[in-house]
Amino acid sequence: MAPPLITVVLPAYDEQGQLKECLDSLLGQSFPEFEVIVVQTPSEHCPERLVEAYELRDARVRVLRLDAETGIGRARMAGAAHARGEYLLFLDADHLLPEDAFEAMEARLAETGEVDVLLFGHNREYRGKLWPGNAAELLAAAGPAVFSPAEHPELFGAPPLAWDRLMRSGTIPAFPDGFYEEVSAVHRSLLGATRVAVLDRECVTIRRRHTLHPAGSEGATHFDVFDRYESTFELLDAQPAEAEPVTATVRPHLFTRMIRHYLFVFDLPGCLTRAERPQFFQRAAEHYKRFLPSGYRRPEGREGIKFSLLASNSYATFEVAKFSRLAGGRR
Repeated sequence: MAPPLITVVLPAYDEQGQLKECLDSLLGQSFPEFEVIVVQTPSEHCPERLVEAYELRDARVRVLRLDAETGIGRARMAGAAHARGEYLLFLDADHLLPEDAFEAMEARLAETGEVDVLLFGHNREYRGKLWPGNAAELLAAAGPAVFSPAEHPELFGAPPLAWDRLMRSGTIPAFPDGFYEEVSAVHRSLLGATRVAVLDRECVTIRRRHTLHPAGSEGATHFDVFDRYESTFELLDAQPAEAEPVTATVRPHLFTRMIRHYLFVFDLPGCLTRAERPQFFQRAAEHYKRFLPSGYRRPEGREGIKFSLLASNSYATFEVAKFSRLAGGRR
Protein backbone atom coordinates (compact mmCIF):
# COMPACT_ATOMS: atom_id res chain seq x y z
CA MET A 1 0.00 0.00 0.00
CA ALA A 2 1.34 3.42 -0.98
CA PRO A 3 2.03 5.79 1.92
CA PRO A 4 -0.57 8.49 2.50
CA LEU A 5 0.15 12.07 1.55
CA ILE A 6 -0.56 13.42 5.03
CA THR A 7 -0.19 12.04 8.54
CA VAL A 8 -2.08 13.91 11.22
CA VAL A 9 -0.50 13.56 14.68
CA LEU A 10 -3.21 14.21 17.24
CA PRO A 11 -2.61 13.93 21.00
CA ALA A 12 -5.88 12.75 22.57
CA TYR A 13 -5.76 15.35 25.34
CA ASP A 14 -9.36 16.57 25.45
CA GLU A 15 -10.02 18.70 28.52
CA GLN A 16 -12.83 20.64 26.81
CA GLY A 17 -14.59 17.72 25.10
CA GLN A 18 -13.75 18.74 21.53
CA LEU A 19 -11.88 15.68 20.23
CA LYS A 20 -14.93 14.07 18.62
CA GLU A 21 -15.63 17.11 16.46
CA CYS A 22 -11.97 17.28 15.46
CA LEU A 23 -11.94 13.62 14.38
CA ASP A 24 -15.22 14.04 12.51
CA SER A 25 -13.79 16.96 10.54
CA LEU A 26 -10.77 14.84 9.61
CA LEU A 27 -12.73 11.79 8.53
CA GLY A 28 -15.06 14.01 6.52
CA GLN A 29 -12.25 15.23 4.26
CA SER A 30 -12.93 15.04 0.53
CA PHE A 31 -9.30 14.00 -0.11
CA PRO A 32 -8.91 10.47 1.31
CA GLU A 33 -5.14 9.82 1.24
CA PHE A 34 -4.27 10.56 4.85
CA GLU A 35 -3.90 8.84 8.21
CA VAL A 36 -4.52 10.00 11.74
CA ILE A 37 -2.28 8.88 14.59
CA VAL A 38 -4.10 9.51 17.85
CA VAL A 39 -1.66 9.51 20.75
CA GLN A 40 -3.41 8.11 23.82
CA THR A 41 -2.08 8.38 27.38
CA PRO A 42 -3.56 7.30 30.74
CA SER A 43 -4.66 10.87 31.48
CA GLU A 44 -8.23 11.39 32.68
CA HIS A 45 -8.59 13.87 29.82
CA CYS A 46 -7.79 11.27 27.13
CA PRO A 47 -11.13 9.52 26.35
CA GLU A 48 -10.20 5.89 25.70
CA ARG A 49 -13.64 4.71 24.59
CA LEU A 50 -14.03 7.54 22.11
CA VAL A 51 -10.60 6.86 20.63
CA GLU A 52 -11.28 3.12 20.36
CA ALA A 53 -14.58 3.78 18.56
CA TYR A 54 -12.86 5.83 15.87
CA GLU A 55 -10.08 3.27 15.54
CA LEU A 56 -12.68 0.57 14.81
CA ARG A 57 -14.70 2.83 12.55
CA ASP A 58 -11.99 3.84 10.07
CA ALA A 59 -8.73 2.09 9.17
CA ARG A 60 -7.07 5.46 8.60
CA VAL A 61 -7.19 6.09 12.36
CA ARG A 62 -4.37 4.46 14.28
CA VAL A 63 -4.04 4.73 18.04
CA LEU A 64 -0.64 4.91 19.69
CA ARG A 65 -1.05 4.03 23.35
CA LEU A 66 1.60 5.32 25.71
CA ASP A 67 2.10 3.73 29.12
CA ALA A 68 2.49 6.97 31.06
CA GLU A 69 1.16 10.48 31.02
CA THR A 70 3.35 12.78 29.05
CA GLY A 71 3.50 16.32 27.76
CA ILE A 72 2.34 17.44 24.34
CA GLY A 73 5.90 17.62 23.05
CA ARG A 74 6.66 13.97 23.81
CA ALA A 75 3.24 12.90 22.52
CA ARG A 76 3.88 14.64 19.22
CA MET A 77 7.31 13.10 18.85
CA ALA A 78 5.95 9.64 19.63
CA GLY A 79 3.28 10.03 16.98
CA ALA A 80 5.73 11.40 14.42
CA ALA A 81 7.96 8.35 14.88
CA HIS A 82 5.11 6.12 13.64
CA ALA A 83 3.97 8.34 10.76
CA ARG A 84 3.89 6.95 7.22
CA GLY A 85 2.80 10.10 5.41
CA GLU A 86 4.90 12.24 3.10
CA TYR A 87 3.92 15.28 5.18
CA LEU A 88 2.99 15.67 8.83
CA LEU A 89 0.34 17.93 10.32
CA PHE A 90 0.30 18.42 14.10
CA LEU A 91 -3.18 19.14 15.46
CA ASP A 92 -4.88 19.35 18.85
CA ALA A 93 -8.36 18.32 19.94
CA ASP A 94 -9.77 21.83 19.59
CA HIS A 95 -9.03 22.13 15.87
CA LEU A 96 -11.52 21.83 13.02
CA LEU A 97 -10.82 21.55 9.29
CA PRO A 98 -13.17 22.39 6.42
CA GLU A 99 -13.97 19.31 4.35
CA ASP A 100 -11.80 20.41 1.41
CA ALA A 101 -8.71 21.37 3.43
CA PHE A 102 -6.62 18.32 2.47
CA GLU A 103 -7.84 18.57 -1.11
CA ALA A 104 -6.56 22.16 -1.26
CA MET A 105 -3.22 21.13 0.25
CA GLU A 106 -2.82 18.30 -2.27
CA ALA A 107 -3.61 20.64 -5.16
CA ARG A 108 -1.08 23.20 -3.94
CA LEU A 109 1.62 20.55 -3.56
CA ALA A 110 0.91 19.37 -7.10
CA GLU A 111 1.75 22.92 -8.22
CA THR A 112 4.87 23.39 -6.13
CA GLY A 113 6.41 19.93 -6.15
CA GLU A 114 8.07 18.69 -2.96
CA VAL A 115 8.58 21.37 -0.33
CA ASP A 116 9.96 21.27 3.18
CA VAL A 117 7.17 23.39 4.64
CA LEU A 118 3.74 24.31 3.31
CA LEU A 119 2.25 27.21 5.24
CA PHE A 120 -1.47 27.93 5.25
CA GLY A 121 -3.94 30.20 7.00
CA HIS A 122 -6.13 29.63 10.04
CA ASN A 123 -8.88 31.39 11.91
CA ARG A 124 -10.07 31.49 15.49
CA GLU A 125 -13.56 30.86 16.77
CA TYR A 126 -14.32 32.96 19.80
CA ARG A 127 -17.72 33.78 21.25
CA GLY A 128 -19.50 32.56 18.16
CA LYS A 129 -17.44 34.62 15.71
CA LEU A 130 -14.53 33.76 13.42
CA TRP A 131 -11.44 35.93 13.50
CA PRO A 132 -8.61 35.69 10.93
CA GLY A 133 -5.24 34.43 12.11
CA ASN A 134 -2.45 36.89 12.84
CA ALA A 135 -0.38 35.71 9.85
CA ALA A 136 -3.04 36.28 7.16
CA GLU A 137 -1.41 39.37 5.65
CA LEU A 138 2.08 37.85 5.71
CA LEU A 139 0.91 34.72 3.90
CA ALA A 140 -0.99 36.69 1.29
CA ALA A 141 2.08 38.83 0.58
CA ALA A 142 4.39 35.82 0.11
CA GLY A 143 2.95 35.06 -3.32
CA PRO A 144 2.60 31.82 -5.26
CA ALA A 145 6.28 31.01 -5.89
CA VAL A 146 8.36 28.52 -3.90
CA PHE A 147 10.92 30.39 -1.81
CA SER A 148 13.67 30.04 0.78
CA PRO A 149 13.50 31.56 4.27
CA ALA A 150 16.00 34.25 3.21
CA GLU A 151 13.56 35.47 0.55
CA HIS A 152 10.72 36.03 3.01
CA PRO A 153 12.27 36.61 6.46
CA GLU A 154 9.14 38.46 7.54
CA LEU A 155 7.46 35.07 8.02
CA PHE A 156 9.53 34.67 11.18
CA GLY A 157 7.36 37.44 12.57
CA ALA A 158 4.29 35.20 12.40
CA PRO A 159 3.10 33.33 15.50
CA PRO A 160 5.09 30.06 15.75
CA LEU A 161 2.31 27.47 15.44
CA ALA A 162 2.75 23.79 14.59
CA TRP A 163 -0.77 23.40 13.18
CA ASP A 164 -0.73 26.00 10.41
CA ARG A 165 1.75 24.11 8.23
CA LEU A 166 2.65 20.78 6.71
CA MET A 167 6.19 19.60 7.44
CA ARG A 168 7.89 17.14 5.13
CA SER A 169 8.57 13.72 6.64
CA GLY A 170 12.22 13.33 7.60
CA THR A 171 12.59 17.02 8.50
CA ILE A 172 10.54 17.04 11.71
CA PRO A 173 12.40 18.85 14.50
CA ALA A 174 12.27 17.79 18.12
CA PHE A 175 9.43 19.16 20.20
CA PRO A 176 10.63 19.78 23.76
CA ASP A 177 8.37 18.97 26.69
CA GLY A 178 6.73 21.65 28.77
CA PHE A 179 4.87 24.76 27.66
CA TYR A 180 5.32 26.59 24.34
CA GLU A 181 6.89 23.50 22.79
CA GLU A 182 5.99 24.71 19.31
CA VAL A 183 8.19 27.80 19.34
CA SER A 184 11.68 26.39 18.87
CA ALA A 185 10.44 23.44 16.80
CA VAL A 186 8.65 25.66 14.29
CA HIS A 187 11.59 28.04 13.99
CA ARG A 188 14.04 25.16 13.61
CA SER A 189 11.89 23.67 10.85
CA LEU A 190 11.70 26.94 8.94
CA LEU A 191 15.41 27.75 9.32
CA GLY A 192 16.30 24.28 8.06
CA ALA A 193 14.04 24.51 5.02
CA THR A 194 15.22 25.20 1.49
CA ARG A 195 11.83 25.07 -0.24
CA VAL A 196 8.83 26.76 1.37
CA ALA A 197 5.43 27.49 -0.16
CA VAL A 198 2.18 29.10 0.92
CA LEU A 199 -1.39 27.96 0.48
CA ASP A 200 -3.22 31.27 0.79
CA ARG A 201 -6.44 30.10 2.43
CA GLU A 202 -7.69 29.20 5.88
CA CYS A 203 -7.41 25.46 6.50
CA VAL A 204 -7.77 25.18 10.28
CA THR A 205 -10.13 26.70 12.83
CA ILE A 206 -8.93 26.85 16.43
CA ARG A 207 -11.47 26.98 19.24
CA ARG A 208 -9.48 28.28 22.20
CA ARG A 209 -7.81 31.43 23.45
CA HIS A 210 -4.53 29.85 24.51
CA THR A 211 -2.91 26.46 24.79
CA LEU A 212 -4.07 23.89 27.31
CA HIS A 213 -1.44 21.40 28.42
CA PRO A 214 -1.76 17.97 30.02
CA ALA A 215 -0.65 17.33 33.56
CA GLY A 216 2.09 15.12 32.12
CA SER A 217 4.10 18.26 31.35
CA GLU A 218 5.84 17.86 34.69
CA GLY A 219 7.44 21.04 35.94
CA ALA A 220 6.13 23.08 33.02
CA THR A 221 5.53 26.78 33.62
CA HIS A 222 4.85 29.82 31.48
CA PHE A 223 8.48 30.77 32.05
CA ASP A 224 9.33 27.98 29.56
CA VAL A 225 8.71 30.51 26.80
CA PHE A 226 12.09 32.12 27.58
CA ASP A 227 13.93 28.83 27.03
CA ARG A 228 12.15 28.37 23.71
CA TYR A 229 13.28 31.70 22.27
CA GLU A 230 16.77 31.27 23.66
CA SER A 231 16.96 28.01 21.74
CA THR A 232 15.78 29.72 18.56
CA PHE A 233 18.30 32.55 18.77
CA GLU A 234 21.09 30.09 19.56
CA LEU A 235 20.15 28.18 16.42
CA LEU A 236 20.09 31.40 14.41
CA ASP A 237 23.54 32.39 15.66
CA ALA A 238 24.87 28.93 14.82
CA GLN A 239 24.03 29.32 11.14
CA PRO A 240 27.09 28.82 8.86
CA ALA A 241 28.97 31.85 7.58
CA GLU A 242 27.33 31.69 4.16
CA ALA A 243 23.96 32.01 5.86
CA GLU A 244 24.81 35.36 7.48
CA PRO A 245 22.37 37.29 5.25
CA VAL A 246 19.62 34.99 6.53
CA THR A 247 20.66 35.67 10.12
CA ALA A 248 20.70 39.44 9.59
CA THR A 249 17.33 39.63 7.84
CA VAL A 250 15.53 37.16 10.08
CA ARG A 251 16.68 38.60 13.40
CA PRO A 252 14.52 41.76 13.59
CA HIS A 253 11.36 39.87 12.62
CA LEU A 254 12.10 37.11 15.11
CA PHE A 255 12.88 39.67 17.81
CA THR A 256 9.57 41.47 17.27
CA ARG A 257 7.71 38.16 17.45
CA MET A 258 9.51 37.24 20.67
CA ILE A 259 8.63 40.50 22.41
CA ARG A 260 5.03 40.34 21.22
CA HIS A 261 4.80 36.81 22.55
CA TYR A 262 6.18 37.81 25.94
CA LEU A 263 3.75 40.73 26.21
CA PHE A 264 0.87 38.48 25.18
CA VAL A 265 1.66 35.96 27.93
CA PHE A 266 2.17 38.78 30.42
CA ASP A 267 -1.23 40.34 29.61
CA LEU A 268 -3.30 37.16 29.23
CA PRO A 269 -5.41 36.55 32.35
CA GLY A 270 -4.66 33.32 34.16
CA CYS A 271 -1.12 32.81 32.88
CA LEU A 272 0.88 34.43 35.67
CA THR A 273 0.25 34.91 39.36
CA ARG A 274 0.66 38.34 40.90
CA ALA A 275 3.92 37.17 42.49
CA GLU A 276 5.26 35.90 39.14
CA ARG A 277 4.57 39.04 37.14
CA PRO A 278 7.62 41.12 38.19
CA GLN A 279 9.96 38.20 37.61
CA PHE A 280 8.47 37.46 34.20
CA PHE A 281 8.72 41.11 33.18
CA GLN A 282 12.36 41.24 34.28
CA ARG A 283 13.21 38.09 32.32
CA ALA A 284 11.52 39.56 29.25
CA ALA A 285 13.49 42.80 29.69
CA GLU A 286 16.73 40.83 29.91
CA HIS A 287 15.94 39.10 26.64
CA TYR A 288 15.09 42.44 25.07
CA LYS A 289 18.57 43.72 25.89
CA ARG A 290 20.33 40.45 25.08
CA PHE A 291 18.78 39.79 21.66
CA LEU A 292 18.17 43.35 20.44
CA PRO A 293 19.22 43.59 16.76
CA SER A 294 21.49 46.39 15.67
CA GLY A 295 19.52 49.35 14.32
CA TYR A 296 16.20 47.88 15.46
CA ARG A 297 13.12 50.10 15.14
CA ARG A 298 10.29 49.51 17.57
CA PRO A 299 6.68 49.30 16.36
CA GLU A 300 4.64 52.48 16.29
CA GLY A 301 1.83 53.58 18.60
CA ARG A 302 0.76 51.95 21.85
CA GLU A 303 2.65 48.76 21.05
CA GLY A 304 5.83 50.76 20.66
CA ILE A 305 5.28 52.28 24.11
CA LYS A 306 5.01 48.78 25.58
CA PHE A 307 8.24 47.81 23.83
CA SER A 308 9.93 50.92 25.21
CA LEU A 309 8.82 50.25 28.78
CA LEU A 310 10.02 46.67 28.53
CA ALA A 311 13.34 47.78 27.05
CA SER A 312 13.91 49.99 30.09
CA ASN A 313 12.66 47.30 32.51
CA SER A 314 10.03 49.74 33.79
CA TYR A 315 7.72 47.25 35.44
CA ALA A 316 6.02 49.66 37.82
CA THR A 317 5.32 52.17 35.06
CA PHE A 318 4.02 49.41 32.79
CA GLU A 319 1.60 48.19 35.43
CA VAL A 320 0.40 51.70 36.29
CA ALA A 321 -0.16 52.47 32.61
CA LYS A 322 -2.13 49.27 32.19
CA PHE A 323 -4.27 50.03 35.25
CA SER A 324 -4.94 53.55 33.95
CA ARG A 325 -6.17 52.19 30.62
CA LEU A 326 -8.48 49.72 32.38
CA ALA A 327 -9.85 52.42 34.65
CA GLY A 328 -10.41 54.71 31.69
CA GLY A 329 -12.30 51.96 29.87
CA ARG A 330 -14.80 51.65 32.74
CA ARG A 331 -15.92 55.29 32.60
